[in-house]
Amino acid sequence: MSSPTLGDLFTEWDIPWIVTSELALTAAIYVRGWTRIRRTRPELFPRWRLVCFLSGILALFVAVASPLDTFSETLLFMHMIQHFFLMSVAPPLLLLGAPVVPMLRGLPKWFLRLLRPLFTSHALPAAGRFLTRKRVAWLAMAIAYVGWHIPRAYEFALASENSQTFEHACFFFTNLLFWWPVIRPWPFRTNQSRWALIPYLMLADVVNTAISAFLCFSGRLFYPSYAIDPRPFGLSALNDQVAAGAFMWVCGTMVYLVPALVLVMFILSPESSWSRSPKKRPRSREKQLAGASQ
Repeated sequence: MSSPTLGDLFTEWDIPWIVTSELALTAAIYVRGWTRIRRTRPELFPRWRLVCFLSGILALFVAVASPLDTFSETLLFMHMIQHFFLMSVAPPLLLLGAPVVPMLRGLPKWFLRLLRPLFTSHALPAAGRFLTRKRVAWLAMAIAYVGWHIPRAYEFALASENSQTFEHACFFFTNLLFWWPVIRPWPFRTNQSRWALIPYLMLADVVNTAISAFLCFSGRLFYPSYAIDPRPFGLSALNDQVAAGAFMWVCGTMVYLVPALVLVMFILSPESSWSRSPKKRPRSREKQLAGASQ
C-alpha cells in the first residue's frame, strides 16, 4: 500500500451507507415538518433554523464519512477533529434548529399514533427534564469526555468499529444534553437563572483544558496504538499527540468562551428578557409543543 499524501487528507472519503441513509432520512423528516409548521408559525421557524439543522446533519456526515474517520486510527490529530465535530459542532447546530416540533410534524400520522402512549405518559417529560438539568447534563458530558480519553478506554474504542461507534455515540448524545440548557430549543423554557450558564461553560472549558494540557506537555505517548501503526506524512506519534492537544485547547476553548461572552452581553442588555426577573419569563410551553405536533 502506497504511503498517503497530503491530498489524501481531503479526498479519502469512506461513506457508511447505513448511517448516511439515516442522516438523510432525519433531514427529510425535519424539512417536511419545518415546511408544515412554517405555514402557521413563520416567526418561530425562520430559514436560519433550517440552515442550522441541515448544517448539523452535514457536520455529522463529515465526522463519520470524511477523511477525519479514514485517518482517525493512524492520526490522533484527525481523531480529535472528528470528536470536535461530534461534540461541539453538530449538537449545538441541531438544537438551534429547534428540532422537536418539526421532527414530530414531519413524521407520518400512523407512526405518531404508534408513539402516542409514549407521549401521553409522564415518564418521558420527567426523564427529559432530569437529563437536561445543568448538573446532570454537565456531568454526563464530563464523564464521557474524560472517560473516553483515559488510555485504556481509548485503546478499547480503537480495537473495533463497534466500540468506536459506541464512543462516538456517547460523545454526541451527552453533548446534545450539555448544549440543551445553553440553547433551550423552542418550545422548552426554564425559569433557572442564565447567569448559572457562565460557570457551566467555564467549568466545561476547565475539563477540556486539562485534557489538552496533558496531551501537549506530558512528554510521553498516551495511546500506544498510534506508535504501532505506520506513521503517515513522517509525523511522529508524539508530535501528532501535541498537535491534537493544541487543536483541542484552542478550538475547545473558543467553543465554550464565545457562548459565555455572548450570554453575558445579552444578559446585561437592558432590552433583553434574560435580564428580567424569572417571574416575568414565559411559562413552560409544553402545551404549545402538544398543539404544534398535531
